[in-house]
Amino acid sequence: MAVVPGKHIAVAGSVNVDLVFSLHRVPHAGETLAARGFTTHPGGKGGNQAAAAARLGCPTKLVAQVGREDPQSKMLREALQGCGVDTSLLKEVEGPCGTAVILLEEGGDNRIILHGGANMTAWQLDDAARAAISSAGAVLLQREIPEGVNAEVAQLAQQAGVPVVLDAGGASTPLSPSLLRCLAVLSPNETELQGLTGMPTESEEEIVAAAQVLRGQGVDTVLVKLGARGSLLVDGKGDVWRQEACRVESVVDTTGAGDCFTAAFAVAILEGRPYREAMRFASAAAALCIQAAGAMPSMPSRRQVDAALSAAAT
Repeated sequence: MAVVPGKHIAVAGSVNVDLVFSLHRVPHAGETLAARGFTTHPGGKGGNQAAAAARLGCPTKLVAQVGREDPQSKMLREALQGCGVDTSLLKEVEGPCGTAVILLEEGGDNRIILHGGANMTAWQLDDAARAAISSAGAVLLQREIPEGVNAEVAQLAQQAGVPVVLDAGGASTPLSPSLLRCLAVLSPNETELQGLTGMPTESEEEIVAAAQVLRGQGVDTVLVKLGARGSLLVDGKGDVWRQEACRVESVVDTTGAGDCFTAAFAVAILEGRPYREAMRFASAAAALCIQAAGAMPSMPSRRQVDAALSAAAT
């Protein structure tokens, strides 16, 4: 993944209002349970990635959409700005903001129901958005916006020589061959990897084999998120890199951890770090993320990540 250090990251993707219900467990069919708590947080995979990159010290521009008449639009914009994200390319369109209902169990596991809202309203990339994408050091994408938009952004970035990193979360449909060929890095978890390839992903050997299939379809590098088992990367030469997960005392909320990991990896690569260091940096960031509640609010600062890495080295 060839990058130009010192440039900004451009994120094109979703911004959501997260409605989080804290539960002892999720209800069975036909069962009603009382929630232990309820909170509203800013989120969405695009917003989470942008917030993570900005909090880690990288200049970050977000190309996204919120609902013009939705009262939550102001909250989302202010939350992004509070993380240091440039929101000048955040458009207001007809309809409500994207909304996610998150059922959060004790132990941090979650179930998510998503309504795309403004994220799925017709997109039109204006000159300012195109300039931000073409001049970026890297472009981050996910799958909570129309696939055609991802393809347009990826092709624009590729034509400008900008590496594209796609987090596979947000949809279960196959990726188009034209989009796959534009990707410098594709980052699924093992379930998403299985869905994209139709191959088993239970063992490390199976994960590597499935990743090699994606590389054969045009992807340069495949970075697989394995949760508590860490991560695995198959690079452009077919070499395999492995990173264990950082140990944590307790898991509070796993929402947004994958977004944090992918964004942190991109930030580290943009800084010129080799894959092994970038994976370690991303692992430390994700470990901090899952120890706090909420998606966007849990994105760690650069100081926190550097401190965690220093503590682990002693």
